[in-house]
Amino acid sequence: MAVEGGMKCVKFLLYVLLLAFCACAVGLIAIGVAAQVFLNQTISQETTPASLLPVVIIAVGVFLFLVAFVGCCGACKENSCLMITFAIFLSLIVLVEVAVAIAGYVFRDKVESEFSKSFQKQMQNYLSNNKTALVLDRWQEQFNCCGANNYTDWETVPGMAKDRVPDSCCVNVTVGCGTDFKLSTIHTQGCVQSMGAKLRKNILVVAAAALGIAFVEVLGIIFSCCLVKSIRSGYEVM
Repeated sequence: MAVEGGMKCVKFLLYVLLLAFCACAVGLIAIGVAAQVFLNQTISQETTPASLLPVVIIAVGVFLFLVAFVGCCGACKENSCLMITFAIFLSLIVLVEVAVAIAGYVFRDKVESEFSKSFQKQMQNYLSNNKTALVLDRWQEQFNCCGANNYTDWETVPGMAKDRVPDSCCVNVTVGCGTDFKLSTIHTQGCVQSMGAKLRKNILVVAAAALGIAFVEVLGIIFSCCLVKSIRSGYEVM
């Protein structure tokens, strides 16, 4: 009876964690898709470490959802083999997430430099591509910035006069405000710095969320091992 009661308790806790895994998986997939859309709008279509990051996030989300399904089947059928498989795959996911976090920290400067180069490359098409112009204007208005590194980057754009920047660089955006501008009327900071500063402000929230997900995953591994032990103990009693 004690073994059966303990097994039911472990199964209940595991079901709760499996629901949390499904929510995390959906969240990761959504973040990956949003990041991919962001990169498609702001970075040139080349295979780079930055462009592969959303794909990795989506892949981890899908894999986590499948692993949660395996865990659910194992818990329902009280199948120790499925639960062991669940624990192994979940451990692999934790290792991958740790590796991605470390890689993101180590290569953060490279990613920023890559983003700056790509942003400048997109700027060259500002006057010839309406879609590119709309995207760059939206980001400059949203992040209160001008150019990749600073407003002088626009001097290198073909067809752009030295005394002109896009109207989206202006503090108060009006038609023609970027022509014969004064420094006091435009944002002089580059978008790479502005975007980086905003991301750094939110890094604690991202880190807390990542630690929370990792903690839930570790609990899942522990409870799955406990359930395997309970299943085997039940068989021994029988």
